[in-house]
Amino acid sequence: MAELRYGEDPEPSDPFPAGPLYVPVRPGPAGCAARLFRTPLGDRTAVGFTSARRLAAVLGADQAWIRLAEPALRALTVPLGVTHLTVDPQFTAPAPGPVSAPAPVFAA
Repeated sequence: MAELRYGEDPEPSDPFPAGPLYVPVRPGPAGCAARLFRTPLGDRTAVGFTSARRLAAVLGADQAWIRLAEPALRALTVPLGVTHLTVDPQFTAPAPGPVSAPAPVFAA
């Protein structure tokens, strides 16, 4: 089978790099670190947003961010074993809170 050229292929084989992304960060011992998330299937993923407005809509206005090009974000996360990159995710679930154990029931 002949390989399709980009003009003929609705989904090219090679992904196009995203433009500069707004990457959520958290404070770390050496400055800031990119926040990593999980996909619905549980895989770790780096996340970037195409605008600060989109980042704030999903993660809140107080979320710190930095601008990184897509190749730079990948270069930061691949050594950590993170090969997925999610751009403009629409939904996030809140972080799980501590689980309190039910009070023990004693038989009389």
